[in-house]
Amino acid sequence: MATVANAFGIENALEKLGVNKINKGTSTGSNWFSEGDMISSYSPVDGKLIGKVTTTSHEDYDLVIDTAQAAYKEWRKVPAPQRGEIVRQFGNKLRELKEPLGQLVSYEMGKSLQEGYGEVQEMIDICDFAVGLSRQLNGQTIPSERPGHVMREQWHPIGIVGIISAFNFPVAVWSWNTALAWICGDVCVWKASEKAPICSIACQNIIAAILKDNNLPEGISCIINGDYKVGEMITTDTRVPLVSATGSTRMGRIVGATVAERFGKSLLELGGNNAIIITPTADLKVVVPGAVFGAVGTAGQRCTSTRRLIIHESVYDKVRDAIVGAYGQIVIGNPLDETKHMGPLIDQDAVNMYLLAIEKAKTEGGKVLVEGGVLEGEGFESGCYVKPAIIEAENHFEIVQHETFAPILYLMKYSGDVEDAIDIQNGVAQGLSSAIMTNEMKEAEKFLSYAGSDCGIANVNIGTSGAEIGGAFGGEKETGGGRESGSDSWKVYMRRQTNTVNYSDELPLAQGIKFDL
Repeated sequence: MATVANAFGIENALEKLGVNKINKGTSTGSNWFSEGDMISSYSPVDGKLIGKVTTTSHEDYDLVIDTAQAAYKEWRKVPAPQRGEIVRQFGNKLRELKEPLGQLVSYEMGKSLQEGYGEVQEMIDICDFAVGLSRQLNGQTIPSERPGHVMREQWHPIGIVGIISAFNFPVAVWSWNTALAWICGDVCVWKASEKAPICSIACQNIIAAILKDNNLPEGISCIINGDYKVGEMITTDTRVPLVSATGSTRMGRIVGATVAERFGKSLLELGGNNAIIITPTADLKVVVPGAVFGAVGTAGQRCTSTRRLIIHESVYDKVRDAIVGAYGQIVIGNPLDETKHMGPLIDQDAVNMYLLAIEKAKTEGGKVLVEGGVLEGEGFESGCYVKPAIIEAENHFEIVQHETFAPILYLMKYSGDVEDAIDIQNGVAQGLSSAIMTNEMKEAEKFLSYAGSDCGIANVNIGTSGAEIGGAFGGEKETGGGRESGSDSWKVYMRRQTNTVNYSDELPLAQGIKFDL
């Protein structure tokens, strides 16, 4: 009998992506090397071994940085539109390999196959965005107060960009950073999550082949692998001027402080505690799919997952019953089976955190509406499959104030007007994504105003997850303040320079200062 992996084409996908059972975990492009310990990647889908990756030693790391520095000296000289051409080729290759890479993402991380394909599509989309942007890295001309002078602002590459990514988006977040960094003239060193390292091997194989075909330095794209100790090599390294880190708030505090101590730049994408406000005029046809997908998509393991529903008391019972009813239709199982809505959590540690959070909510006075628990039996042998839970709670509960990376949804009431709901929504330490469901224009505008949502993302009549490439992605407060992807996020990957040119025959000083010799 075929294994789950074979039944859904994983072995074939790995072959197409050039991934072996044993993979060297350090690469400066086409050259692989590492003598470190092994990391074993087990799929949460069926508990089977996908492959092993060697960790990066200090010696390997220094070779990677040396190679990246040498590549940067050449890459920064390439005109930006030509850099965009390389990103275009990368995007086209991703189109060819969308199916096998999406399957690997689903199998190694545990998200549904549709979401796996969607993650690769995000990579393709950011490549398209970056290609256009490569012809628009514009500065500006600034009027000078001095006659015969002109002031200009221009942007230059920053150097090596260190990328530390999380397991829940094992390829997309890396591409958000690299596609923009590459067209800006930077080179990248990527430390993928040790919980999903095989995906990084596949991505490196793809870009390494493109660089080789174009006779470009292999160090433009490098990967390293390992636990937090390998991450520390990046965060403490003065040769890496920018560190982009995605993960927990706890991790972000360490990374931010460490990088700031050496006067480096950090781009932090940290935790979320996202809420949807549901007003009396909200349309249930919009509320239910938005809330349910937000809460159970990726098994609640998105930083933008919906954690809280803040429902007006006048419609609370109706909304509660509709959400609970929808949960009864969720099908849990192997995420590579497209008939399933929700797959497993990433590992046993995540399962334990999920169980502890439910017990904590009960202890604090929460009322369970949809019982959680670990699924057992055929198809659930990995022990990572859990049932999505719904709990009536209060916003001040300690467990509600913290992000639990699992499918636990807290329901709470508000009375009065929308300002009361906004106060509840903002009453947490995180500030990533938020949403309001309303057909009242005044409520929507209040939510979006300066006195409304304090999050980096604020949506009306859509859920908290599902960001598009064109907009800047990120949040405030303990979410870290970083912005990735669209809008003018490219500026973080470059250094700003102000130029003043005197084309007159005299040297007037600013502010009318006289200095006669």
